[in-house]
Parts: sequence; C-alpha cells; structure tokens
Amino acid sequence: MLALALLLAGGAATGCGGRATTHHKPGTSHEQASGNVGILLTTGDSAGHKLREVPSQGAPEVQLALRPDSEDGWNLQLSVKNFRFTPDSTGGAALPGAGHAHLELDGRKIARLYGPWFHLPAAQVPDGAHTLTVRLYADDHTAWAVSGKPVEGTAQLTAPAPGSSGGHSHGEAPSQPPMPGQAQAEADRTVTITVRDGKVSPAPARTELRRGERIALRVTSDRADTLHVHGYDKELALPAGQEATLILTADRTGLFEVETHESRLVLTQLLVR
Repeated sequence: MLALALLLAGGAATGCGGRATTHHKPGTSHEQASGNVGILLTTGDSAGHKLREVPSQGAPEVQLALRPDSEDGWNLQLSVKNFRFTPDSTGGAALPGAGHAHLELDGRKIARLYGPWFHLPAAQVPDGAHTLTVRLYADDHTAWAVSGKPVEGTAQLTAPAPGSSGGHSHGEAPSQPPMPGQAQAEADRTVTITVRDGKVSPAPARTELRRGERIALRVTSDRADTLHVHGYDKELALPAGQEATLILTADRTGLFEVETHESRLVLTQLLVR
C-alpha cells in the first residue's frame, strides 16, 4: 500500500508525460502567467496592444535614423540596446529583450520590422512634413514599456512634392510625376499578384531569378495588409484596393517566401540561383 501511494504521488507530480507541468489559462503564455517578464499593464499603446512594463535598468531601447536613398525614398536604421530581433519566434511567448518593431507614419502603422534596416519607398509618403515612429514589441505582440510609456524612437521626415528639386532622380528631374510603369522598367522581372477574398491570383508558384537580378513585385489587395519578403527583411504596406510595388535586388541565393502578414497568404516563392 505504501509503495502504491508513493507511485500515485509521483505520477501526480510529473503528469502523464513523466515531467513536471505548469497549467495556466488558455491563450496565456507561461511568462504572462508567472510574471517572469515584466508586468502586463491594463493600458495599451496607440494601436491597442497591451503594455509590458519592465524596469528601466536593462530595458530595451531604440533610436531611429534615416537618410535619403540614392534611387528612391529613404533608408531607415534602428539602433537598439538590450534588444534583439527574433523573426522566427513571432507569435510565441514574450522573452526578455526580444521581439520585433512596428513602423508608424504620423501614428499610422505602415510596416512590421524584423531587423535594423528598412527601405521606405517615396510612394508611401505624401509630400510635406511627417513624424516616423518605431516601437518595440515582444513576440506575443505586447509593447515593451518603461514607466508606463512604450519603448519607441522618433524621427522627422519631409517629403518633397513630386517633380520638385528636393526629390531623388537620375539625371534630369522629370517635369511630371513618374508614370506607374516607369518603376517596373528599372526591374529585370515583374510579377503581378492580386489578392481578393482571401485568394491569390495567379496561384502561388516559384519565380526563378539569377543572383543580382532586380524583381518588381506588384501587388493589389482588397484589404489593407503588409507584404513581407522572408530572408531579405523587406516589407511593403498594401493599401486596400491600391496597387503597391516593391523592387528588390536578389543578391542572396536560396528559396525565399513572399507572404502577407495579416492574412498569412503565400504570394510567391523567389528561387535565386
């Protein structure tokens, strides 16, 4: 009887799998349940994500810098401290000093960032003065916060009117705004994709490229979304019902998926040899 009691006690401690288990509410991570990673506040950021409060000492930090790109738009650089980008674990539990970032233009989210560099096309920025904001998030999409405020960095950006002398151009500046087809003329290949009612047309397939070729991805989505090229950390905002174009130089060999973030649809695969 004593042996049986010890056996039952051991089974209750280890569970059926032979190891200790921790139970918590469905949909709640171990970190949220145990409180090991900061404190989950009831308040949220401007986008509605809950804040995850951590002590100021050793907390994540971010600064944003930008400079004009020689071909189009601007190149943004995120300088982070006590933080690392973890694209492979997005959607998992919150881990100390890890996650991704959101990029906002005048308070409107335009991209999710999985690395320190991002190219912002001029077509996504209306002419005039704007404020860019980058905010750091944990893998579970809670916003890192210190003293009740999200961890973020800002930078000011002034976009010139189309055709003005302040724009980027090669040779003489055009007298009229570029036509939609001119951007594709700079690419070696063009892939046109439409997303409607959760379906991708044409059906997702592989697009083969030689290393060094430039490809233009022309995407029209019936709902607002974000295009992401895995392996290159390139993103592009997809306004609802409007065509958006991402021009990419295939300077890495391998197989890379192009997908949408919100609808999680695979648009194509880039096979670079």
